Amino acid sequence: MLLPAHGKANNDVVYVVPLKENVEKGLHAFLTRAVETAEEANARAIIFEINTPGGVVDAAGEIGKLLTSTSLKTVSYINNKALSAGAYIALNTDEIYMVPGSSIGAAGIIDQEGNAADEKAQSYWLSAMKGAAEQSGRDPIYALAMADPEVDLPEYGAPKGKFLTLTSNQAAEVGYSNGTVTNLNDVLEQIGYPNAELRSVEESFAEKLARFITHPVVVPILLTIGSLGLVVELYSPGFGIPGFMGLSSLLLFFYGHLVAGLAGMETIILFVLGVGLIILEFFLPGGIAGIIGFISILASLFLATDNIIHMGISLLIAIGISILASILMVKVFGKKMSLFKKIILTDSTNTESGYVSNKNRTELLGLEGITMTALRPAGTVLVKDERIDVVSEGSFILKDKKVKIVKVEGARIVVREVPDQKEE
Repeated sequence: MLLPAHGKANNDVVYVVPLKENVEKGLHAFLTRAVETAEEANARAIIFEINTPGGVVDAAGEIGKLLTSTSLKTVSYINNKALSAGAYIALNTDEIYMVPGSSIGAAGIIDQEGNAADEKAQSYWLSAMKGAAEQSGRDPIYALAMADPEVDLPEYGAPKGKFLTLTSNQAAEVGYSNGTVTNLNDVLEQIGYPNAELRSVEESFAEKLARFITHPVVVPILLTIGSLGLVVELYSPGFGIPGFMGLSSLLLFFYGHLVAGLAGMETIILFVLGVGLIILEFFLPGGIAGIIGFISILASLFLATDNIIHMGISLLIAIGISILASILMVKVFGKKMSLFKKIILTDSTNTESGYVSNKNRTELLGLEGITMTALRPAGTVLVKDERIDVVSEGSFILKDKKVKIVKVEGARIVVREVPDQKEE
């Protein structure tokens, strides 16, 4: 006797995946793993338990593609709210179920300053919301009203100038919700697998950390701490806390983006190469290695993100604060780069510091002696039983002539021939 597949608890597997907090690239990496896990297990369906205020549009777009590309039955279970990017993600699933009091909508797109995004971005987002509704057989007018305040739907509390947010009852009324449920068991009943085995996929610590690190607010903070720590370390003896914090921040940045799937090993290799070239520049000055190293580091940071504008702003913030810190270290605290002290000679070789270039024989000035060799103009003179290397004022002086020391300049001793009294 054959039983329907839906009635076999041991064969039916449904996966439950939490979709909570902000939507960002780290979430996309986690959901990709969850979908792959469900596909490998030949699951009947995958339920996304949604409770999010929204997030990054680019990440939502990638998640939407992920949900529409899988062969699995995808279901949204909204147990609180699916706003903004969360609404878009829900619309990309095959079915939507909502608990009483939950909501979906308010999908207006804003920039990083909280202002309405530019016309180009809004046009893209409206098209994406409309497409998400249409591909799942839902009336696109409500999706458009969620993202465009110009759509007038006063009967649902969204007159012109206000974004549409649907309650669970309103969503069911307009066909955006397939039913109102109270728990996951009700969802299983609604999708036709009441006896299915529920399996959950939870975020690993690495994925949670990646979600935090790749958050748009955290990225500039990490880069600022990284650059600031390294700048302060340049003015500190040895390798201490500032340098450790700087390197740790940069390592965290790349680790998070690597786990989130934004950066590859080639990005990290490029960064390490850049740091190495800058260090090399200190020992082999010339400028080329330093310039290439700086460009390599910048390239690695931009390759580790999919939002070049945001990365550019983050870098400007980090560099600006680091330059300010460097000025303060020099002007206010009178610091000098300790690294340069190790590779550049800063000691003064003057007499005040105890240095002399050669022995100064000023005590010889005015003494007379006899030439032991001819002076052409250099030669040797015997003065008080001491042989001394001297030079004449320019004229040739024969051996065994009487000379007088007329000038002493360090090791240079100048003599002049003393006329013979008999010759006079």
